[in-house]
Amino acid sequence: MRTIAVFDILMLYGWNLDHYLSIVHGFTLLTYSIPTCKIFGFLNYFAAQSSAWLRVFICFDRYLITSRLHRTWFSRQKSVLIIITCIITITTLLNCHFLIFTCYYSSDGTINPNAKLYEIYPLWDYVNLGVYNCAPFILMVIFNSGVIYHLIHRRLVQLIQNSTIQYRAISITLIITTFLFLIMTIPATIDAAFFATTPTGILEKILDSALYTYHITSFPLYFITFKDFRRECIMLMTCKINNSRKIVPTQTTSIPMKTPNLS
Repeated sequence: MRTIAVFDILMLYGWNLDHYLSIVHGFTLLTYSIPTCKIFGFLNYFAAQSSAWLRVFICFDRYLITSRLHRTWFSRQKSVLIIITCIITITTLLNCHFLIFTCYYSSDGTINPNAKLYEIYPLWDYVNLGVYNCAPFILMVIFNSGVIYHLIHRRLVQLIQNSTIQYRAISITLIITTFLFLIMTIPATIDAAFFATTPTGILEKILDSALYTYHITSFPLYFITFKDFRRECIMLMTCKINNSRKIVPTQTTSIPMKTPNLS
């Protein structure tokens, strides 16, 4: 989840930043220079796809927790680091052609964000629609459906009545996250792949705003649905320390020693 937070922040510094720069300053990072064109062209797809697939594996993790009575290989800290590394590596390899082939000076002196060997746009928008939206959404629905099934089954057999894990809160959050992913990200990606216009229309700006808003909803969503998370955040903001984590200093009492009477 910390890794997702990092990629969600990176998401805000791609096309979202270009919207601001084009309106206020009259230029975009994709056409400002060759280095910024390559870096932000790569970042636009890399950050989004990494964030989406990390969310898929969170749903898979919740599914394993609710469907297994024992810890699995997936829930170990080292295994989580391996999975995060694999996701980042795969999305990097998938989009590394932006850093190698794209961006060149046209005959009129402007920067073209496409490649000389092939057309990046809208080809990669089609790829992004499948990698960033369709495949992750389908897997999220499958895993969340499994979570809901096992939650209902465990509730019936009363296996989690005294559990310290908030299965119900987790399932509600997963359902809300998947639903928001559907209505806030997929329309913008479909529009970019099939209906994009130059210059950008009002509808496209609205859909883009909804897409980037999705990637900043994690904190308010967890704050509303997770009781423990909300309590810890309030304690953090009010600089209070949990009583269970307090270290009570031990006081040593000095015992006066009697001096022998030598007289």
